[in-house]
Amino acid sequence: MRMLTFFRFMRQILRKKPADLDWIQRQGLIAVKLAQIFALRPDLIGVEKCRQLQQLYQHAASIESENLHETIASKAPIGFSEAFAFIDDEPLAAASVGQVHRGRLKSGEEVVIKFIKQTNAVEFKKEVVRMRRWLRIFLVFAPKLRKVGNPMALINHVADYTLRELDLRNEIKGAAELQEIQSSISKDFDMSLLRFPIYYSELSNQDILVSEYIEGMSLEEGIETKSLSWDFLLQFFRIHGAYLFGIGTFHGDLHPGNCIIDTDGKFVFIDNGAICHAPQHVAKSLFTFFDHLSRQERQEAFTALLAMTDLPPKKKKLAKYYSTMTEIYLDFEHKPVGEQSLTRIMMRTVRAAVEHAGANFGEEAFPIIRALMYLDGLVIRTHPDALLIQSMGPYLEEFKTKLNI
Repeated sequence: MRMLTFFRFMRQILRKKPADLDWIQRQGLIAVKLAQIFALRPDLIGVEKCRQLQQLYQHAASIESENLHETIASKAPIGFSEAFAFIDDEPLAAASVGQVHRGRLKSGEEVVIKFIKQTNAVEFKKEVVRMRRWLRIFLVFAPKLRKVGNPMALINHVADYTLRELDLRNEIKGAAELQEIQSSISKDFDMSLLRFPIYYSELSNQDILVSEYIEGMSLEEGIETKSLSWDFLLQFFRIHGAYLFGIGTFHGDLHPGNCIIDTDGKFVFIDNGAICHAPQHVAKSLFTFFDHLSRQERQEAFTALLAMTDLPPKKKKLAKYYSTMTEIYLDFEHKPVGEQSLTRIMMRTVRAAVEHAGANFGEEAFPIIRALMYLDGLVIRTHPDALLIQSMGPYLEEFKTKLNI
């Protein structure tokens, strides 16, 4: 993305009328990834614009497909084609990073074949270098952005998880890591509603991945068909929340297109290549904050975030922090998600904690905040009348007792 293209991209994002999603997708992988991040920022671009950009999480039909058989010939492990009874030439999905085709092994298993689109992979690495160069210059003239909404932290985060996605072996490793955690806590904390795809590592490598074809619907499809009950979604939040707060190791890109509900009613996490690890002090501080909020203990919640400060704030700054937070959370417990977006409130919270209390969320805090924004967006689109934090209260208590937070 060159400088002029970058300015055109920002105009698409910031203008009031809908963005041209086809144009954004044609600008390449980094444009799609950055637009997906902006889709979590109603505080910057408004709720309606966020909802439009959220289509980029799953719908990427305008992204040009690449030839599967050419990729197999040049990138697949030896003996790959001989293992298949059938491979569909038409893509099942064409997304920003990869392309997916259905197939059937000679042993009878229905599978999907995912391969990395090499043109995107090569260009993305060049774009990240260019973007970092421009942002360093930009931050010289806007140093305050380093503290709140740091664009360098944002691009580093996008680059990190996308580069990991570009090596498909990380998807197998990531699923194994989450599955091992699931197994290790299963005696005390039931996660039987979660499972992971079967991967065929002998047919997979950095560029090609073969995994089980999951019969079912994605959460995104469930949103569109209005078939997701509140109680069912709370189970999803409970499972993901255990990874986020109880363990600090979690799926770093669990948007509604990356979780499938199979025919047995279980959640299946897919695209497990970008596993994130939140530092304990970050995960614990945010958990304590939400735990107190769920019990309407606002002062204690505000105090919990002070654990993320490098130095105790001075008395005047501290008073300003508590005053600002009280204003942000006025009548919070009575307003549903549709009336007050958790994403919008969280961004105001981060700003208040940084500017008035000297909190240091750091780059490592962004993935966990981003995960919470995904959950918020899911509620807004399905059950806008829900009180999310209060509904999660019993599960937060379960995290404390069964996961030793």
